[in-house]
Amino acid sequence: MEGLQVLVRRAKVPVWLPWPLPSGWVISGFTGAGDERTGTLGSVVALSGPNPLGGPAEMLIIAEEPGVGLAAGLAGLPGPDPGDGFAASQPHATVKVAHHEAPLWLVESHGKAIFVGEVSANWVWLVLWPDTAGTLLVEPLPLRDLREPEQEFDLPFGALSPRLPA
Repeated sequence: MEGLQVLVRRAKVPVWLPWPLPSGWVISGFTGAGDERTGTLGSVVALSGPNPLGGPAEMLIIAEEPGVGLAAGLAGLPGPDPGDGFAASQPHATVKVAHHEAPLWLVESHGKAIFVGEVSANWVWLVLWPDTAGTLLVEPLPLRDLREPEQEFDLPFGALSPRLPA
């Protein structure tokens, strides 16, 4: 919990958490990208829980400034941002942030579902394994920024996600 508080304090970008968490889901890690000079320009919260279509699932929720490349690296994509053709169609899903819906677009991948959008001039990425876990986004997923003051959460933590860098 202390490590998460440090990430929240240093973050220049949102530290997104779906709240309430999907049923049966727990936090399975967190990390950031940046340095002492720039601050944290990319944040990741990892979660794990039941896939709505059966079996286990994992999700990374990443916020980053454009050009950082943390999310693309974790998703296994080339380049720092979503790539050519991004947002060229109707959105495929939405997240709910501060009572407003933000559109997300599906990015082509193999074995995982990658959704990307923009909130307050920062990328928001949701990367889910397996790809069928993307059905969690049939309804808008409510996201809270942990940097906002006066929020009290009783956060459930689980085993550390192998999807995060060491």
